[in-house]
Amino acid sequence: MLQSLTSNSCVRLIQSNKSTWYFLFLVLGYVLYLIFGAVVFSSVELPYEDLLRQELRTIKRQFLQENKCLSEERLEEFLAKALEASNYGVSVLNNASANWNWDFTSALFFASTVLSTTGYGHTAPLSDGGKAFCIVYSVIGIPFTLLFLTAVVQRIMVFSTRRPVMYVHTHWGLSKPLVAAVHASLLAVVTVSGFFLIPAAIFSALEDDWNFLESFYFCFISLSTIGLGDYVPGEGYNQRFRELYKVGITIYLLLGLIAVLVVLETFCELQQLKQLRKMFYLKKEKPQDRLTILDHDHLSFTSVSDQANSLREDKTEPFVDVPVLSSPAGDGHIIR
Repeated sequence: MLQSLTSNSCVRLIQSNKSTWYFLFLVLGYVLYLIFGAVVFSSVELPYEDLLRQELRTIKRQFLQENKCLSEERLEEFLAKALEASNYGVSVLNNASANWNWDFTSALFFASTVLSTTGYGHTAPLSDGGKAFCIVYSVIGIPFTLLFLTAVVQRIMVFSTRRPVMYVHTHWGLSKPLVAAVHASLLAVVTVSGFFLIPAAIFSALEDDWNFLESFYFCFISLSTIGLGDYVPGEGYNQRFRELYKVGITIYLLLGLIAVLVVLETFCELQQLKQLRKMFYLKKEKPQDRLTILDHDHLSFTSVSDQANSLREDKTEPFVDVPVLSSPAGDGHIIR
């Protein structure tokens, strides 16, 4: 008996806090996914890192043996300065000296990566004034960009998603959730083709050191606003029409980001995903004042209904009782 009561109470506790349990499972799944990614990245990349370290040590040792007049301390000092400059996008190589990082087109490309929060990191402000302006510019520009993207996506959604889905649903008589799911899948295929596959083929042709995988990797890292900065187009020393190329990349990143947001918003409006999201959300509770108003309205409605019922019962009675009076003469006659 006690075991049955305990099991019933546990079942009621789980059912009454179902969204909380779903949320805990979501948190646990996210943590496990993070650990899974760390294990895979570490197992894949750590051997390459170790191999690269060994190669650098070998090259450094050979260089010091061939140039005995140069001490290891002076070489370390020079390499540290060169690497620090490289972190700011300045290279000591002769073939890279012709490219400027802060001409107008490069600065325009940098501003677009800052406002879109992509942030490749290949170029960074050098001066204190540039760093201060970057802070102020980002504080104002990032919310401005979010507002701009939200307004653009909201208008595009009307023509790219809502009207086509409604047209097929009303004219062909198909189920609206089914039409929305098929439309979202087709829109995703078109977006992947137009903003990932085709640009990747173009980048692999324009960039000398990029293959198709590296180009596709750049497109995905950029349009998902991850922005690792290991691949940045237009940085080659023999890049022709570099200014025009940078402007074209800036336009591509902006349009691609809008297209990705449209696809994500389209999928978020699917009925299946809405039901999935509700599993992890807290249930909306009615405000206390609203509950009070509803209770008051219910009581008022009940009292009015009771009064109406009583009036209705009075009207349905065929006769009215009249008090019986005796005759004052006492002759037994009854006066009504």
